[in-house]
Amino acid sequence: MHSISILILFLSLSLSVFTPRALDLESDRAALVSLRNAVKGRLRLWNISASPCSWNGVTCTQNRVTELRLPGMGLVGQLPIGIGNLTQLITLSLRFNALSGPIPPDFADLALLRNLYLQKNSLTGEIPGFLYDMQSLVRLNLADNNFSGEILDRINNLTRLGTLLLESNDFSGRIPDINISSLTQFNVSFNRLNGSVPERLSGLPTSAFEGNSLCGKPLEACSGSGTGNKLSGAAIAGIVIGSFIVFVIVMVLLIVLCQKRKSNGKDFVPAKGRDVDIPREKTVVEESESRSTMSVSASARSSKSLVFFGNVAKTFDLEDLLKASAEVLGKGTFGTAYKASLEMGMAVVVKRLKDVKVSENEFRERIDEIGRMVHVNLVTLRAYYYNRDEKLLVYDYVPLGSLSALLHGQRGSNRTPLNWETRSGIALGAARAITFIHSHGSTISHGNIKSSNILITVSYEARIALECTAQYPDKRPSIAEVTNQIEDLCSFSSQQMQETNPELFYDEDEGFSQQFHSTNSGAPASSV
Repeated sequence: MHSISILILFLSLSLSVFTPRALDLESDRAALVSLRNAVKGRLRLWNISASPCSWNGVTCTQNRVTELRLPGMGLVGQLPIGIGNLTQLITLSLRFNALSGPIPPDFADLALLRNLYLQKNSLTGEIPGFLYDMQSLVRLNLADNNFSGEILDRINNLTRLGTLLLESNDFSGRIPDINISSLTQFNVSFNRLNGSVPERLSGLPTSAFEGNSLCGKPLEACSGSGTGNKLSGAAIAGIVIGSFIVFVIVMVLLIVLCQKRKSNGKDFVPAKGRDVDIPREKTVVEESESRSTMSVSASARSSKSLVFFGNVAKTFDLEDLLKASAEVLGKGTFGTAYKASLEMGMAVVVKRLKDVKVSENEFRERIDEIGRMVHVNLVTLRAYYYNRDEKLLVYDYVPLGSLSALLHGQRGSNRTPLNWETRSGIALGAARAITFIHSHGSTISHGNIKSSNILITVSYEARIALECTAQYPDKRPSIAEVTNQIEDLCSFSSQQMQETNPELFYDEDEGFSQQFHSTNSGAPASSV
């Protein structure tokens, strides 16, 4: 009888301990099943009769779902209400899918959420108000969606935030005065923002703000608003009267001077100018193994200056460029590229063109066309310089260098290989750039597309620099040739590609997806 009592007590304690956890896991299961039923994609492969902790992309801690990572799963549709029931969730990654609609309101219940990755989708609406109160957030990435509205001052409520990436959306209004000491990554480029860059963010690179109507450091200085500087009527009258008096005095002095010259019988005859030939210095490029300097001929420097584009900040001039230490980055068909480290601390890339036989008007016409082309996957052309003896293009410096260096440059145990998700993102970015370039006029060229000419940003996005010297469209490679070059990113068959990264086959750039598939499967690819 005593043994039976002990057994009953043990069973009671067991039920009191394990039943709540089992119920919590069932609540997590229900939330995941609601997501599975709401969207199309590879979530259909989940075995709902098994424990959700065994499902692909789901990580559990102490029998609760703490991480949900579903990047590139081909998810199509709107996020359902129910994800908020994952109350122990720390990381939610739904990037590189085709999700649409707003962020569900029950996300407000994810009180422990630290990492939210929603980039590369088609989500819409404003940043929901509750998101500004999720004080556990450390990383927030909403880039490459269709979010709109303003970025509120309440963003300062997220005191632990280290990453805030909002580029390539439709945000408008001003940038709030963000005062978050832990913030290290910030990007709002390619939106519809206006006004001045807050002083606390002025130390960030121009790439964090480009593609907007912004001004102020690190961009071009803001013009005076005119408020508070209007002159009174009396001040204007004083200026007019003073100017008139000065004019009268100058006229009187000129008359007196002329009378004196006539009275002395001496006419003022300017001396005949004499042409003086100054020997032109030869253009010199001093190159060493890692460092070099650029020098421009004296005739090339005379009365010419750098021409900047649009809202690009004019933070340096030609003399600053010539005084900069230069590192040879590479040589190509159109000339040599240098990394120029300016005395002020910033770095730019200078492309020194060679054998470009075009008139100044034709050169400026083509360069102006390039300067008007703005795309997230094109390297920003900051300025240019034209002289009969010297032609320079000045681009933003992309710190990670080329794709070739990233893939093959570092060897050994310390090398971190690119995962397929990153490779596919780079390939898609390069394809979008090529498609954008081909949609413009015949004077624009992207040059020879290969892995050494595809530049990679710190966020692992592809950037391509434009050239302006290819006169014939048939000299430009087709998309099929481009994808053959990008195939350097791939090391397995098209079947593995489709299994590993289906968004290539569901991407809006369907033409490129088919070309990419054809290139990797060996089938002929039609030119785009």
